[in-house]
Amino acid sequence: LPLMPGIIWTGLFSCFSQAMLFIHLFSRSSESEEEEEEWEPKSKMAKKPRLPKKNEPKPKKVAVPKPTVARKRVKKIAIKEELDVSLPIAPPEDSRDGVHLSKLKEEDVGVTLKTLNKKSEVPKTQLNSFPGKNLNSLESDEKPSTSVPVVAKQVKHEQPEEDFTFDEPPSKKMKSATCPEGKPVKHAGGNKIKEEFEMNWDIVQALSERTSAEPWVCANLIRLFQEENTIPFIARYRKELINNLEADALREIQQTLEELRTVAKKTHAVMQKLKKEGKLSGGLSTALLNCRTLEELDHVSAPYKTGSKGTKAQRAKQLGLEPAALCLLQNPVELNLFSYIKPNIKGLSTIQEVEAGVQHILADMFAKDKDTLDFIRKLCQQRYISIQSALAKASSKNINEKDIDKFQLYHEFSCSIKNIQHHQILAINRGENLKILTVKVNIPDGVKNEFRWWCVNERWRPKHFVKPELMRILQNSVEDAYKRLIYPLLCREFRSKLTSDAEKESVMMFGRNLRQLLLTSPVRGRTLMGVDPGYKHGCKLAIISPTSQILHTDVVYLHSGQGFREAEKIKRHLLQYNCSTIVIGNGTACRETEAYFADLIMKKYFAPLDVVYCIVSEAGASIYSVSPEASKEMPDLDPNLRSAVSIARRVQDPLAELVKIEPKHIGVGMYQHDVSQTLLKATLDSVVEECVSFVGVDINICSEILLRHIAGLNANRAKNIIEWREKNGPFINREQLKEVKGLGPKSFQQCAGFIRFNQEYIKTFCSNKKNGLESHALLHKANAQVTKEKQGKKKSKLTSGVVQQPNPLDQTCIHPESYSIAMRFLSLFGGNPNDIGKPDMQQKVNAVIQKEGLEGAAKRLNTTVHTLQLIVDGLTQPEGFDIRTDFDKPDFKRSIVCLEDLSIGTVLTGKVENATPFGVFVDIGVGKAGLIPVRNITEAKLSKVKKRRSLGLGPGERVEVKVLNIDIPRLRITLDLIRVL
Repeated sequence: LPLMPGIIWTGLFSCFSQAMLFIHLFSRSSESEEEEEEWEPKSKMAKKPRLPKKNEPKPKKVAVPKPTVARKRVKKIAIKEELDVSLPIAPPEDSRDGVHLSKLKEEDVGVTLKTLNKKSEVPKTQLNSFPGKNLNSLESDEKPSTSVPVVAKQVKHEQPEEDFTFDEPPSKKMKSATCPEGKPVKHAGGNKIKEEFEMNWDIVQALSERTSAEPWVCANLIRLFQEENTIPFIARYRKELINNLEADALREIQQTLEELRTVAKKTHAVMQKLKKEGKLSGGLSTALLNCRTLEELDHVSAPYKTGSKGTKAQRAKQLGLEPAALCLLQNPVELNLFSYIKPNIKGLSTIQEVEAGVQHILADMFAKDKDTLDFIRKLCQQRYISIQSALAKASSKNINEKDIDKFQLYHEFSCSIKNIQHHQILAINRGENLKILTVKVNIPDGVKNEFRWWCVNERWRPKHFVKPELMRILQNSVEDAYKRLIYPLLCREFRSKLTSDAEKESVMMFGRNLRQLLLTSPVRGRTLMGVDPGYKHGCKLAIISPTSQILHTDVVYLHSGQGFREAEKIKRHLLQYNCSTIVIGNGTACRETEAYFADLIMKKYFAPLDVVYCIVSEAGASIYSVSPEASKEMPDLDPNLRSAVSIARRVQDPLAELVKIEPKHIGVGMYQHDVSQTLLKATLDSVVEECVSFVGVDINICSEILLRHIAGLNANRAKNIIEWREKNGPFINREQLKEVKGLGPKSFQQCAGFIRFNQEYIKTFCSNKKNGLESHALLHKANAQVTKEKQGKKKSKLTSGVVQQPNPLDQTCIHPESYSIAMRFLSLFGGNPNDIGKPDMQQKVNAVIQKEGLEGAAKRLNTTVHTLQLIVDGLTQPEGFDIRTDFDKPDFKRSIVCLEDLSIGTVLTGKVENATPFGVFVDIGVGKAGLIPVRNITEAKLSKVKKRRSLGLGPGERVEVKVLNIDIPRLRITLDLIRVL
């Protein structure tokens, strides 16, 4: 018994020694694991080309190589096992990730060295088998693997490709199988995008806030745009990744993304310049990286620009007054401004100059502080801020009275910045640029007073007691900061934001009008006579065939006393070519020319022909007639007659003709010369590309100009396609596009779905070609002694002519990447691809969809609902389907109405000419368009049948209107919308 206490103490001491040894080993293993933390997950999941990066941490492993390797491998096993278990459940949140990793480290620590050595042989087989198991689980469980978010979170800077990508069709199939709605990026770590120029704000979040799109949609779109996908391709074939957004919304997001990237790029350029000049400090760097707009960037960087005299604050800092300013805020009790007085130095000679210098430094601090600026901006959002315009005092001296009258509405104008209309902003800006108006932003004094109180009593309140004279300096600094720095900044921001939004809306309105005009329903199967009206130089005539071939051209003088004689000539031409439709351009002498033809039609002068006429816009026709494209297309025709041909073709196929003209010359917009021309051109080109792609082109008959506007193609690729077609004959199927020079996999992916093939024409061509197959084979044998390279080329050309077979799916909107799914869908009901578009196919497809439902069929085919819907549409749409059939055709007339014939209450039918934010202009056939104010356009009056992108009307739509007011002296007609026809 006396010995027991000693034995107990001996045992406790032994246990304590072992514990200390264990803790020592544990600390060393933890340190080694922390050193390897960045590359361990990479060694687990990285691809072979990235393995050499393991050499970087090698110097850290020299001391204890075996334990480090063993622990590294066990950690891999632990992560794999933990992730394997969590496959059936939802991905962990950020907090959960940390818990899992900490548990793994504890398990690693508890394993002895002997056990580590035993397990070191296992990881190789597990690592090889895990990916296959993971892919199988993706198809069977239809749930995303949690391994991707965790790995992406740990090595997001080294493995961006592990994030949600869309390069190849197999990847899309994998995504659609795991997450049918295309939303995996909602999980933790999925929305992180690595940009070329990093800022203190996340580009995905900033893009989401500006465009009101969901963050996962923005993240997907950033990646899609980085991979050079076009808007038509994304809008049609990647709907599940963008939450089914339309092309207009995609265009807006793309433009906003470019703006943010411009800010980031310019910020880093400014930082690089300031760094070379030795002006970049830590605080300035943070302030620059916080900037989200170019206005903020200019505000922060302006004092440091080369050639600048420097701000008042900078000059005060050069005099050594910065410590005094900081001391006033941190420890004002010890501040003695008299000690800074130096009589012989300007700026420090008196106490007033010292106080002014301190005040300037403090004002500069306040004006560049992020929290201070955020507070004043939030305060302005809660108050009534107005923009005011007035007639400039000196405007009447140098400017025409007519120009001043145009801005009569804005001579004394005031409106809240929250309620002002976009067209009002553009009008005010134009008046200001012409020096007719003066504009200012009015911020109420209540904002300034509350801001001053907040700065002095909360944000910049000194930490200790302040003498009254120092408190006066602080208050004056806040006043100076607001008046001299913050208020001008706010005014610039408000004006810039209003102008930017107005320009965007104007450009978007221009794009919507252009789309409506381009998608006007074509008039097929008619012989047309185009008339370009004129007085002195006569009216130019051009008669074109139903296939757009020029049959006859002439010039007639209808308004010089020779009208009756010219009528005989016109009648002779109409009867000779059996032409009963006249198309008149809306330019000079249009009204007189319309009255001339209407009078002849009413007298039935052209009998037995039942002649009708319509008025079309001739905007851009004159510019096109002297363009190189027109010279190449109609080399033997006088430029004046080319415009008449263009006017006629605008009715026959508006899209094919209008794409030849630069979009901004078509003239269906508002303030198009006042907005950013770069933004306008980019938007309109994108709209043209969207329209041409969605309508589709027949690759074997379309023109080179039309091909240029297909998504994924450009001028060079279109030229190469035409050259290939002229050299090798018509294309048989979409796969042959890959043989065209310069058309790689990405270009093929973007354009393939928008290119069509006339199956009857292809079958006829192939049947005629069979007769020449034997001669091709003999020719191949005769050239057998040629070099291997040349022989290979001839063999490939021969096989391409023999083996290539037409594919019925090529006449549909189904993308080649979905052909396998389409064939599996056809096999569900025994459908034949050759029956595409026939009533029998429509019945079978509808029966399957009604039985299983769209979602059920999509799940059975392991695809997305959007993809299956596209396949259904492609299989059921009749051969030669054109989306433009849903749009309005030109309004053909036989008689004319004069302005004097109108009266208030008269109900008329007209066609929309132009749409603006303040109303819609309608051609009612009286020579002057009437205006339907926007307040008279309600949802109840719009057609329920048509799918509308917005609450509004577009060019070409036919409407029934009632006359509300007639102002004959000013030629103004106000209308009310009754209904859309």
